[in-house]
Amino acid sequence: MLHVRSIWNGAISFGLVSIPIKLVNATESHSISFRQIHLDDGGRIRYRKFCELEDREVSTPEIGKAYEDADGTLIPITDEDLAALPIPTARTIEIVAFVPADQIDPLQMDTAYYLSANGVPAAKPYVLLREALKRSRKVAVAKFALRGRERLGMLRVVDDVIAMHGLLWPDEIRATDEAAPDTSVTVRDKELDLADALMDTLGEVDFADLHDDYREAVEELISAKAAGMEAPAVPAGEPTGGKVLDLMAALEKSVRAAKESRGEEAAEEAAEVTPLPSRRRTPAGKSARTAPKEVGGKKSTSAAKKTAAKKTTSRKTTAKKTTAKKSTTDTAAKKTATKQTAAKKTAAKKTTAKKAAPRKRTSA
Repeated sequence: MLHVRSIWNGAISFGLVSIPIKLVNATESHSISFRQIHLDDGGRIRYRKFCELEDREVSTPEIGKAYEDADGTLIPITDEDLAALPIPTARTIEIVAFVPADQIDPLQMDTAYYLSANGVPAAKPYVLLREALKRSRKVAVAKFALRGRERLGMLRVVDDVIAMHGLLWPDEIRATDEAAPDTSVTVRDKELDLADALMDTLGEVDFADLHDDYREAVEELISAKAAGMEAPAVPAGEPTGGKVLDLMAALEKSVRAAKESRGEEAAEEAAEVTPLPSRRRTPAGKSARTAPKEVGGKKSTSAAKKTAAKKTTSRKTTAKKTTAKKSTTDTAAKKTATKQTAAKKTAAKKTTAKKAAPRKRTSA
């Protein structure tokens, strides 16, 4: 941390204990900056600072600061004026309270800083405050002055360093009234269940694995243009954004996509069983027999057995009825044939007897 330039030197006021510290930035920006150019010839566009009274360009050492009054009057304010303000926080981070961390609204958090012990004598009280914060599991609320104004700060421990987050004053946080939906909306339990499933599927994240895709794409674009090559093509994909027409469908699709991206299989959907068409038409008003239900993607064993038993019994009964009908029909046919044969024999006997009888002679 010694190579990082301090932006403020002062002390932490911890009751009667004073801890000399140096304030350094805890964060750094990796965003790519651009320069303004003249489109016709690519020349740099620069801003020059002119004094409107003398109509000439002035250098940085000649420039100071002033407050503009309501009537337009400019009141000069020097750095010495600000440093001499009669407030205890001019060169001191004054701790005013120790509170649980969840009492600090994240909306208040601003720039983050590291507080470094300034010199060997500051090491002991610095470590004392650091260990006290660790053991109490609390954060310190402090007031300090930086860049021309007094601010709030929150001190907490990061590894072995005391970090300070600048906090916005409560009146600097806007109300939420205008941002909240202005219509009454009812959310169903099924929608909440799907949202919970999506949250569980996405799970946790390792922040070390996250990176700035936009910055990498800009760097590739700059490298391609510098080498005289074409800019990288935009990868084809489904359009994002737009109006959600079916919330349930969108949630279900999101859950499946999240599982696939994590290498997990999508939730097994129950397979639909389509019953075979029956040879007999179902009479109006009666429903067809329901196909056996499936449990976990497989047919229920008991239901399948019952269905098979019913089908076997039905086939046996039908076969018996058919056999009985055939037997009755054959018996009736045999009886009819026997009667017809007996009648023919009787008729034949009568005919023979008539022929054999002598004819009576007729007298003259």
